[in-house]
Amino acid sequence: MKYDFLDTALLARLAALPVEARAPMLGNVAGKHRSPHRGSSVEFAEYRKYVAGDDTRRLDWKAFARSDRYYIKEFEADTNLRAYFVVDTSGSMAFSGRAPAKIQFARKIAASLAYLLVNQGDAAGLSVCTDKLHLEVPPSRRPAHLDRLFSTLGKLEPSGETGLVPALHTIAEKIGRRAFVVILSDLFTDPQSLGDALQHLRYRKHDVSVFHLLDPLELGFEFDRPHRFIDLEDGTAIVAEPALIADEYHAALRDFLAAVRAQCHDASADYRQVTTDTELEPLLRDFLMNRLRKGKGK
Repeated sequence: MKYDFLDTALLARLAALPVEARAPMLGNVAGKHRSPHRGSSVEFAEYRKYVAGDDTRRLDWKAFARSDRYYIKEFEADTNLRAYFVVDTSGSMAFSGRAPAKIQFARKIAASLAYLLVNQGDAAGLSVCTDKLHLEVPPSRRPAHLDRLFSTLGKLEPSGETGLVPALHTIAEKIGRRAFVVILSDLFTDPQSLGDALQHLRYRKHDVSVFHLLDPLELGFEFDRPHRFIDLEDGTAIVAEPALIADEYHAALRDFLAAVRAQCHDASADYRQVTTDTELEPLLRDFLMNRLRKGKGK
């Protein structure tokens, strides 16, 4: 492949692991994921009493023989999955300390999962957001569609302030059917506002996963001399002695991370805090295995 954020050997090793939905999905074509609708697929779900107008071919005559009552067999209908990758391209996503920039890591996660989804017959789309831009690549199942998605990912240039919260509200309203929404961001926004957006997605019955991307330097704050710290989103700057503000910084960071985690938990989002020096393969393998267990109700 011509994109440097795609590892073909890694994709080949992960290809045997399906990308599962944690909740029933709705789609346009028959697929492998559970649907909230009842149908006549291979997996039996439950009985219900016969009512006038039901298809008599689905009557269970053995149940009638036992109870002298008419019962209809219902089955879980299968459907395909539509995924939306929401990538934050605000200025802070360009930050890199001793590891790759957050936007580079976001590209790798989004591209790898999109490839696996389309490879298993599901649809993948992309939503890119800043405070001034909300660019979308609509989801598609066609393999040729991946080139457009990858090309868009490759051209991303982080700048400006975050537009993540408005973008999530827009997506929640715009997507008509249940979908898999994957958020890739450093989440530098108000946790309560983020929580409201996640609750909006939850209300619309979307299956949400959050990759909270942070640079190791942001967590460790390991500086040994005065530094000029620049806000990559609004451009403001301060000069500070790290040793004098380290305790206050770590306390504020702990509060922020706890608030974000709580908001994701309250909205039933699958939350993962990830540093940009994390090995991609074990991260994705664990993510896929965890969803596989939850999708099967284990």
